[in-house]
Amino acid sequence: MTDEQHPVTPPPWVGRGQERAQPPTLLALRDLVAAGSRVNHVVSRRAGLSESELVALEHLTREQIGPAEVARRLEVSTAAATGIVDRLVARGHVERRPHEVDRRRTELHITDSGREEIIGHLMPMFAALHRHDASFTEEEKAVVQRYLRGATEAFERVLDG
Repeated sequence: MTDEQHPVTPPPWVGRGQERAQPPTLLALRDLVAAGSRVNHVVSRRAGLSESELVALEHLTREQIGPAEVARRLEVSTAAATGIVDRLVARGHVERRPHEVDRRRTELHITDSGREEIIGHLMPMFAALHRHDASFTEEEKAVVQRYLRGATEAFERVLDG
C-alpha cells in the first residue's frame, strides 16, 4: 500500500521535548547514525581528505564506477566530481581506466593505497564490529538484519522525497 492509502500519523515522541520518549531501539539507532556521521568526519580529517573524497573512495571499494556516477552518488555537479576524482588520482588513491566495453567511458578503480587509506583508519571499527556480530546467534542476526533493513527503508523515504 502507498503512503496515500496510509496517512502519516506522527509518533508521540515527535513533539518538542519528547525526543527521549522514543523507544530504546530508536534511541540506539539515532546514536548509531550520529556516530557514523562523526566517523566520516574524523576519518576524512585524519586522512587529509574531504568528506566527499572519502565517500567516493568508500563507493569505489565496493565497485568500479565512472565520474558521472560519482557525481550522482555524491549529489554534486560533474565538474565537482571531476575535481574530487582529480585529487584522488593525484594522491595515487584512484586510477582512471577505459571502460572494458565502451571505450568512450572511463571507469575509476581504487588503488592499493586508496584501499589502505580507508582500511587503515577503519580497522579498529571493523574488528570490533566483527567481534560484536560473532556474539549473536543466527536467529538474533536475522532479527537485527530485519530491523536495520526496515530502518534503511525508512531513511530512504527522506532520500526519495
